[in-house]
Amino acid sequence: MVDLTRPSLEERIRQMIAATGPMSLADYMSLCLADPQDGYYTAHRPIGAKGDFITAPEISQLFGELIGIWMRAAWQMSGRPTPFHLVELGPGRGTLMNDMLRVVCQDPEAAAALHIHLVDISPTLRAEQEATIAGFQQTKSWHETLDSLPSAPLFMIGNEFFDCLPIHQWVFSEGRWHERVIGLDERGALTFGIGPVRALSAPSQGRETRTTNGPVPEPGAILEHSPASEAIMAFIAGHLGAHGGAALFFDYGHAAPGYGDTFQAMSHHAHADPLRAPGRQDLTAHVNFDALRRTALAELAERPAHGLTVPAIMTQGDFLLVMGLLQRAGQLGAGQSPEMQGQLQDAVERLAGPDHMGKLFKCLALMPAGLPLPPHATA
Repeated sequence: MVDLTRPSLEERIRQMIAATGPMSLADYMSLCLADPQDGYYTAHRPIGAKGDFITAPEISQLFGELIGIWMRAAWQMSGRPTPFHLVELGPGRGTLMNDMLRVVCQDPEAAAALHIHLVDISPTLRAEQEATIAGFQQTKSWHETLDSLPSAPLFMIGNEFFDCLPIHQWVFSEGRWHERVIGLDERGALTFGIGPVRALSAPSQGRETRTTNGPVPEPGAILEHSPASEAIMAFIAGHLGAHGGAALFFDYGHAAPGYGDTFQAMSHHAHADPLRAPGRQDLTAHVNFDALRRTALAELAERPAHGLTVPAIMTQGDFLLVMGLLQRAGQLGAGQSPEMQGQLQDAVERLAGPDHMGKLFKCLALMPAGLPLPPHATA
């Protein structure tokens, strides 16, 4: 039941800006997505046909099954450490974990060693996650942060996890970089603005950020940076480097650095005004996979004991096709009705087609050196 006596999140944001001045895009995203009372991920059920977006696991079981094959192989190649800590970041409704577990548990040793971990800030989704994976009796643990994960080899998956982490934006204006901020217009409504000149909070990420040492950006060029994403990747890579394990991350984003405004809002499966209805629509930005990969490589170089590698960034389509997407779809469709076969063909196209998720979505892996694609997993 809505408490009509409490100011809405939008009203509270306007009050903050009026009192202390414009806020960064990162602060705005953090409030909209993770506010304890009114945040999008803490107070809503965003995924599915009745929500605001549909993720790859919700499209077809094919996605999760192929990830499960990869995770099982990574665990086997790592020496079958016990417990087998399988971790999902941002598990949504639990669909991906459920599909992975069905495949992982085909190995009796893996099933016996399995300990399931779900990292999520959303109390509204936990009940759905519990119900979705209720058929698996292995130990399950929920975490609000990565800090409480065990100091042991971890086998991690994150699907559309990094895209919702806060970003900063800088705008190139009058020969200098200014942070892009959110303030109030003359009517008191939220609006974008350009803040004072402020030093970039990170290296150039391969982009030219100084006007005296290379090409000058066009006026109005926008540079994005997500310190939160890189900090989390540094933690993950550091943990895996110290203790072993593997990780896969899928998200929409770019494999090479560049300029551009990718900040967007999604509401009811359509793009929306990101400054409208704070806390009631999804806010995302394209993931800079180049920055994440370089962060992971730097951390693993400091902790080389477990011989992990970070291969070149792949598209989601390439990863799934190499993993046997077409073959698995053929197995599922054999002997089925034309309608079911058509649904599988549609799912394959949506997951791997270049005009759908296949090219826009990328895959970043942290994996045992020598693990092939597709992995030669044993049942």
